[in-house]
Amino acid sequence: MDFNKDTLIGEILEKAPEKADILIEIGMHCLGCPSSQMETLEEACEVHGIDVNEVLEKLNK
Repeated sequence: MDFNKDTLIGEILEKAPEKADILIEIGMHCLGCPSSQMETLEEACEVHGIDVNEVLEKLNK
């Protein structure tokens, strides 16, 4: 699965749970939070001050 800016955090964790390590490593420590499950990757990156394009590069390797 290729991820994009509109992919939901919950979808990433459901389809590729091994990617959680990447999200935690870059500073997204609230993956279990109910509201994070409905956030897009872009929204989550904005909240955490992270460049979404860098995250996408890591997730899509």
